[in-house]
Amino acid sequence: MRKLSYVIVAAMLFSTGSILATTTELREPTTSISAQIYEMLSDNSFSEGECNSTAQVRFTLNSEAQIVVLSVETESQDLERFVKSRLNYKKIEISNVEEGKLYTVPVRITF
Repeated sequence: MRKLSYVIVAAMLFSTGSILATTTELREPTTSISAQIYEMLSDNSFSEGECNSTAQVRFTLNSEAQIVVLSVETESQDLERFVKSRLNYKKIEISNVEEGKLYTVPVRITF
């Protein structure tokens, strides 16, 4: 009977020790790639005539978590130049970079 109580006390100590030894990291959630792209493109100076321009942006990420724009499909050359200048080789915050993965993001400029 006495050995049983020692075993129970030892089990409680081990379980308490392992619970206290577990660390929890408080991480801020990373924003999505599209939300970060939205922030990069939000400050623009397009006129009212170009306010409904749309584009399909194809890009990949390199090993340093930088956007590498592959193509911008749009009818507006101004929008194409704007998107490339704002996004190409800009670093984004992402936890696990999948180098070489192809992404496509629709972009619409509204007034």
